[in-house]
Parts: sequence; C-alpha cells; structure tokens
Amino acid sequence: MSRPYAFWDSSALIPLCVSQPQTAVARTLYAKFRIVAWWATQVEIVSGLTRLIRMGGMTQQQFLASKPFVQNLARRWVSIHESASIVPSACRLLELHPLRAADALQLAAALEACEHSPLGFAFITGDQRLSDAARQAGFLVEVV
Repeated sequence: MSRPYAFWDSSALIPLCVSQPQTAVARTLYAKFRIVAWWATQVEIVSGLTRLIRMGGMTQQQFLASKPFVQNLARRWVSIHESASIVPSACRLLELHPLRAADALQLAAALEACEHSPLGFAFITGDQRLSDAARQAGFLVEVV
C-alpha cells in the first residue's frame, strides 16, 4: 500500500534536512505521508537553512551536506504551481487569519492540491499560526 499524500509546509521539511529537536517527528510523518509542496518551498527551505547558519544553529559544512538532500527531496515531491486561484485565495486567507504572505500562499496551494476539499487531507507544519489556519480551513493538521 502506498503512502497517502499530505501538504508539507517548509517548516516541517527543514527538520528532515538538518538535525533538530523536531527531526524524529518529521521522519515519522515522512514515513507515513508523501510530500505535496508549494512551488517555492525549496527556496523557503534554503532560506531557513541559511538563517540557521547565521544564527549559529548549523555550520556551513552541515548546510553543504544538506543541499543534495534538499534537491533530491524537491525532485520527488508533487509541486503545486501557481494558478489563477492561488493569489485570490491567499488574499482571502490573509483577511481571515494572522498569516504572513508566504504562509497564506502555502495554505492556498494546499487548498488547490486537495481541490478545495480539505476534509481528511493532511497538512504538515511546524508553524503554530499556519497550523491554526489550516485546521480552521478543514485540514487534518499534523504538527512537527
């Protein structure tokens, strides 16, 4: 039996790429769910990893070691590309929830991925505001 798909926010994918306290939970969820991600998620992951370097949370060597893993992961996930409905959907989500722009775009992409029928579709994130908004939208939320 193949694993079901779930939408993964970049905050849930970063612990797969570099060892963090959330890595064990992220790996467990990765064993359970295949990845659906927003088209810009790879950029967000690299942004998060380089922020960790600047904050002293990882070394340059760890970053360089994680880059091939990130690229391989991105090649294997299902990417939700921009569509005519994502921007207006993200704008509506910003009016309803205290989200940042990229988080609203990710949630709008997740809604696009499940054809706006989130009941039973998993949304995986490490971000509290995004998990609250996804839950209110009807997703089954898994928190890393």
